[in-house]
Amino acid sequence: MTDPSPAAAPATTPAVRHPRGLYTLFFTEMWERFSYYGMRALLVLFMVDQIQRGGLGYTDEVASAIYGLYVAAVYLAALPGGWLADHLLGTRRAVWYGGLVIAAGHFTLAIPRIEAFFLGLILVALGTGLLKPNVSALVGQLYPEAGARRDAGFTVFYMGINLGAFLGPIACSTLGEKVNWHYGFAAAGVGMVAGLIQFRLTARHLGDLGHPPLNNPQRRRDIALTLIALHVLFILVLLGLTGILPLEPVALAQHTAGFLVALGAVYFVALFLFAGLDATEKRRLVVVAILFVTSAIFWAGLEQAGSSLNLFASRFTDREWSGWEMPAGWLQIFNPLFVILLAPVVASLWLALARHQRRMALPIQFGLGLALLGCGFLVIYVASLRAAAGTMVWPTWLITTYFFHSVGELFLSPVGLSSVTKLAPARLVGQMMGLWFLATSLGNLMAGLLAGQVSAAGAAEMPGRFLMVALVTIGTGLLLVMFVRPIRRLMAGAE
Repeated sequence: MTDPSPAAAPATTPAVRHPRGLYTLFFTEMWERFSYYGMRALLVLFMVDQIQRGGLGYTDEVASAIYGLYVAAVYLAALPGGWLADHLLGTRRAVWYGGLVIAAGHFTLAIPRIEAFFLGLILVALGTGLLKPNVSALVGQLYPEAGARRDAGFTVFYMGINLGAFLGPIACSTLGEKVNWHYGFAAAGVGMVAGLIQFRLTARHLGDLGHPPLNNPQRRRDIALTLIALHVLFILVLLGLTGILPLEPVALAQHTAGFLVALGAVYFVALFLFAGLDATEKRRLVVVAILFVTSAIFWAGLEQAGSSLNLFASRFTDREWSGWEMPAGWLQIFNPLFVILLAPVVASLWLALARHQRRMALPIQFGLGLALLGCGFLVIYVASLRAAAGTMVWPTWLITTYFFHSVGELFLSPVGLSSVTKLAPARLVGQMMGLWFLATSLGNLMAGLLAGQVSAAGAAEMPGRFLMVALVTIGTGLLLVMFVRPIRRLMAGAE
């Protein structure tokens, strides 16, 4: 379970002494990811469950659209979250307040009312957008010298991400699926509170890092902009919750996806024509645009884990042993488990290639990542053929799917942001990072829309939908590999 951030960059860890503050941030992030992935394992299953059983009774298409909007909002919120820390709060306060908002969101989800459900999702998305980019920024600030020691520190932090993603579904799915859905949401809130408590008790190990900016001449303007944005958001949420502003989730998700595509296209065209780029910078910008598209396709496939694949685990997977049925959400643990186990192996591969004066080209890494993702969908395609014939399939089908997805993730995700920062002109790095998060958000939104098509189509049409995803991802990967030479020429030595 990697993240499109510097924290997701695995590296071999040399025997170095790390700042004590790293372990403060390790456990803060571990508990935040516990809450995030624990709740994610329940989200779609809760929405499609019958009202009599405590669910919302939504169709697969509606539930998947809401899921897509939620995870897209999480990554979009990282942009204003980073801005608030840089201009007003500082990274330390941003982490603290973000955690408080996340915990409030999970406990709001534990209230069995439809208004509380949507308000809780909004709070979790906003809080995650505030905490997630800034806790990673604090890790970077612990290592001002950069170099191998910083890479090793991010590797330790990265393990915290995946440890939380491993533990969260076990705890939350057990309570949510076996006892009461809302107990599972509350368990996610308890996890975030645990992270906040340890952050407060050990924050002294961070020293003077992450305090608010002292010399911001435009502080009043920034506060005014923040208050205006919060008031607009409050009014929109109030109108939506009261039904004055009717919202249809599937249509909203489709329109939002179109808006994000248009926004990305307009931004790239504006940079190309009006940013004063020289010929080399324009060629590299074309490569960034290619990475933007392929990244969105990749995340649209990978994020099926919380939606269509989660529904497949619930409906078509034999999870019973000796009279006890394993919660469907438990199968969500295999992606972070494989990432933890395989990250050192992939890192060793890069080191072995370097020792032999060889380096895998960026388009090949992206292409292999997409192809491996597609191979995972080929596995679930075969499993869905058996399910469509009326046979419950073994969990090993999904486990194998997650194995391929995890390896593909390790090939593509860790190098993505790093490559964008290398390709972007120095004066535009911040904007390029914003575009990378935009691609991730778009991919997550597309994942929800695709999942609705897969699951709502019915068992008979499900194999064809999974096969379509497999062919698109494998085909895109092969195109990148086929055009590796012209793409590398466009990169003009940025590798």
